[in-house]
Amino acid sequence: MPYRRTANVARKLAARHDAILAAACEAVAEGGMAAVQIARVAARAGIATGTVYRYFPSKTELVAALAAALGEREMAALEGAAKAAPGPLSALAAAFSTFAARALERRRLAFALMAEPVEPEVDRARASYRQALLGAFEQLIRKALGAGRLPDQDAALAAPALLGALVEGLLGAHAPAAPDDPAKARAQAQMLTLLALRALGVVDARARGLVVQTVMPQPSEKS
Repeated sequence: MPYRRTANVARKLAARHDAILAAACEAVAEGGMAAVQIARVAARAGIATGTVYRYFPSKTELVAALAAALGEREMAALEGAAKAAPGPLSALAAAFSTFAARALERRRLAFALMAEPVEPEVDRARASYRQALLGAFEQLIRKALGAGRLPDQDAALAAPALLGALVEGLLGAHAPAAPDDPAKARAQAQMLTLLALRALGVVDARARGLVVQTVMPQPSEKS
């Protein structure tokens, strides 16, 4: 019986932790990082403000946990797309197009996680999300290099350069608005994928069939 009670408590604590993160994610998706206020998140999650503080003593700790959780989710999506591809170069293309499609689908959330101007401490707290993306892109570039599918280059330099270009094209101040039409959103994601591949030295990516029909996330995959 004591073990069962402990297990039940652990499940309740984990569920409450997840509910807080889900509420914070919804707040960010609607209002950016400025919307991550402990009292507002608590109200959205339907729990007491003091309870949130027991899990996350400050906004920066809550942002750090949210960035880490969303980073894991993003990595799972990119890895799934890459694994489904037939080779290292097509895996890289799939990762680029998947990232672009997901960013377009939840543009406000992606902007808050990567490009929104925030206080230095909040910027440091959300850094794990961008680092996870950089790591995934660099690893895929290295695999393509190792297989002889890309011209010789510095993967550690190429990955942040490409992520910066994609973020600017998707979320920057001068980026076009995210299209409401799924076909236009697919085309935008494919264009940016072509841009990234060409920057890596793949000049004939479209002719080689590396940019295929991008599947936009379904509603259950958006968060």
